[in-house]
Amino acid sequence: MKAPPFNLPFLLQHILFPLLLLQFHRNTLTLAAGKWDLLLPNIGLSAMHMQLLNTDRVVIFDTTNFGASNISLPNGNCRNNSKNLTLKRDCTAHSVEYDVASNAVRPLTLITDPFCSSGAVTSDGTLVQMGGFNDGDHNVRMYKPCRGSNSCDWQEINGALIQRRWYSTSHILPDGRLIIVGGRRQFSYEFFPKRSGADKAYSLPFLVQTNVPVLENNLYPFVFLNSDGNLFIFANNRAILFDYVKRAVVKNYPRIPGGDPRNYPSSGSAVLLPLKNSTGAEVLVCGGAPRGANGTFIGALNTCGRIRINDPNPSWMMETMPMGRVMGDMLLLPTGDVLIINGAGSGTAGWGSARNPVLSPVIYRPNNRVGSRFEVHNPSSRPRMYHSTAILGRDGRVLVGGNNPHVYYDFKTKLFPTDLSIEAFSPPYLDPKFAKLRPTIVSPPSQAKIRYRKTINVRFTIPSGRLNVSSVMVTMVAPSFVTHTFSMNQRLLVLSGVGSVTAVARSTYQIPVVAPGSGNLAPSGYYLLFVCHQGIPSVGIWVRIS
Repeated sequence: MKAPPFNLPFLLQHILFPLLLLQFHRNTLTLAAGKWDLLLPNIGLSAMHMQLLNTDRVVIFDTTNFGASNISLPNGNCRNNSKNLTLKRDCTAHSVEYDVASNAVRPLTLITDPFCSSGAVTSDGTLVQMGGFNDGDHNVRMYKPCRGSNSCDWQEINGALIQRRWYSTSHILPDGRLIIVGGRRQFSYEFFPKRSGADKAYSLPFLVQTNVPVLENNLYPFVFLNSDGNLFIFANNRAILFDYVKRAVVKNYPRIPGGDPRNYPSSGSAVLLPLKNSTGAEVLVCGGAPRGANGTFIGALNTCGRIRINDPNPSWMMETMPMGRVMGDMLLLPTGDVLIINGAGSGTAGWGSARNPVLSPVIYRPNNRVGSRFEVHNPSSRPRMYHSTAILGRDGRVLVGGNNPHVYYDFKTKLFPTDLSIEAFSPPYLDPKFAKLRPTIVSPPSQAKIRYRKTINVRFTIPSGRLNVSSVMVTMVAPSFVTHTFSMNQRLLVLSGVGSVTAVARSTYQIPVVAPGSGNLAPSGYYLLFVCHQGIPSVGIWVRIS
């Protein structure tokens, strides 16, 4: 047989060039992966705020002042509120509970307006939601989940906050209290519940120093509980380490290089990278809008800053994302990687203030070498811009909803109409080809109670029966309250092993790990516990640490 003629142009175009291009992109990207599924086309409202609870149900709400929603209150009930700005009598719901297992929603009742508010889950699993707008800005709302029942609903406490809290941030503290930081024209913090001697609003000059008149750029400050019990607070382009007990600044950090703002309405995002007992805490801040972007649709920032907050002389290490992104959400995945999802390529947060939706999620792998940490994955078909959200589910999927860049519900505009849908992004680790590597947790049982510093014997199975001992990792993830690009109270702990992985039966193994050492590392409450094997996580189980 005669050999085919040598075709250099064909070889260059179809073989050599694609290989070279693939190698180039592997320095920062990988081939697109991940899967999108539409769960519900209409949950009745736009998912402006979301929180996963230990019942595997998600509480979702927006505002009582957008007019009638697309889901009615039960039993013909109506809300009568003379202070409401849109409807004095409203027979529709502005909050729902989404049941992950049944893929269904039921309406919940909100009386006053929780628009652009904050929240956290207490040690007993109760969602406590702080402030809002109009008649709700001084209120606290509590949602205590009821397992196996649909009887639970919101309970409101009028006037529970000293100051108006609109665009503030909440964080759970080691002693079980909540701290509420900042808010529009509020340069202070306060606690809930109130205690004798701590029942005031306390001045925080840092919020004055980082405030830009008119633009502000320090709302929804990024707040993280550090392993020493102090709070890392980032606002605008600066950060401090704050001792809320002594009411003193412990450390001032350098401005993030470039000096561009990262908080609302510039609206970047941030995460506390995975914590280990033996290593210092790191914060990653990504994206946002540069100075001058408000109303001009300037391209979003494509940089991330990473800082070790306990270093004696901390400094920012800068990295470049594959694309600029404003209003992106950052989530810690069970593997310790960071998912960056939602957002826009230009403009800022606010009504009609952004353009160019960024549809492709990016995974950041913090343990990879610099230059090979970012991976771009398959895009969604739905813009998720202003007032969109994303949360991690127990099965490892990411639930995504929202998009309402309008003053009211607007379904007719051709430019980013209000979206009432919920969809799920399945990261690459959920690809069926990894099924034989995926662990299944056998024990402890779901809802198990664990204690600080105690050994936990985690037993799991591997379908293939072929265990890579060195690749087993046990993580604990605190479910977060997410709104306006920031996942409050989000943290992931990598649990230290105190012995080797052992085989206990056919395809069944056990690893002893130690629970976190204190409430500074893991405030008491409910966490999702995962076993990861070769980068593939199990379905999580709920555990409660105290």
